[in-house]
Amino acid sequence: MAESMLAGDSALSCRAVSADEIADYDRNGWTRLPGFVSPQTVRRLREMAQARMGDDGQGNAIAPIQQPFFNPEVSDGPGSPELRTLIDGIGANAKLLMGRHPAIGVRYFGDIFAPKLPAAWDTRHPGGGETFCHQDFINWGLDRSGGMTFWIALADLPEESGTMSFYSGSHRLGALGHYATYRAGGSLLDDYPDLPERCPPSGPFAYRAGDATVHSVMLAHSASENRTDTPRWAWLVMTNPADARWTGAPPEAYDTTGMRHLQLLDDEARFPLIA
Repeated sequence: MAESMLAGDSALSCRAVSADEIADYDRNGWTRLPGFVSPQTVRRLREMAQARMGDDGQGNAIAPIQQPFFNPEVSDGPGSPELRTLIDGIGANAKLLMGRHPAIGVRYFGDIFAPKLPAAWDTRHPGGGETFCHQDFINWGLDRSGGMTFWIALADLPEESGTMSFYSGSHRLGALGHYATYRAGGSLLDDYPDLPERCPPSGPFAYRAGDATVHSVMLAHSASENRTDTPRWAWLVMTNPADARWTGAPPEAYDTTGMRHLQLLDDEARFPLIA
């Protein structure tokens, strides 16, 4: 299963997750996926990213949400026939990792190119700093967990480029608060200083181009600043269970205009079924 591809050789593709990877994800809230996407896929994704952002990762408009984690730029998403095959493959993997009843599908939530700019650069973009420890779930305004983020390296990335670190098992602790409420101004560890003792940290990791990690929306994770002299190129794809509903809280991640309390995220244009 691990060696099979979820698309034909001529298309952008990813492999299927293995039984061991599924078990590792269930146990720790994250897992490594070596060689997750093909070299051809890496090349094409990098071309897409650099066509929008330039070779230095700075050519796009400054994002309206100011954060130091990375410089975000959306792709054409599942509306692109070229990307849709790959995103559907990622959705099939998310369904395997989610481990719920087979009838529960998976919806696309978003994807972004996410170069972390070198901290030493003088840039108008704010995406060259530390990624503070946080959970993704607290910002999505959803009534249930089960979602996850696939983090795919688009180049060979050394540890010092600001790659991912995870607090294994923290996905079982529940929601640990919104980053805007933490005492010292950003990190979950400010309010939960004993988290590394309870949930041993893993990472940062070196990634080969095409390697990935996937983590639960409930998992505490972080990344250092980029201490190299080149951008840390990555592509992030986020998914949710198809039965997730909006809580009514104002999320930063999507526009809720016209939505009603506890409605499904069933807008097929924004949140299509991908598995």
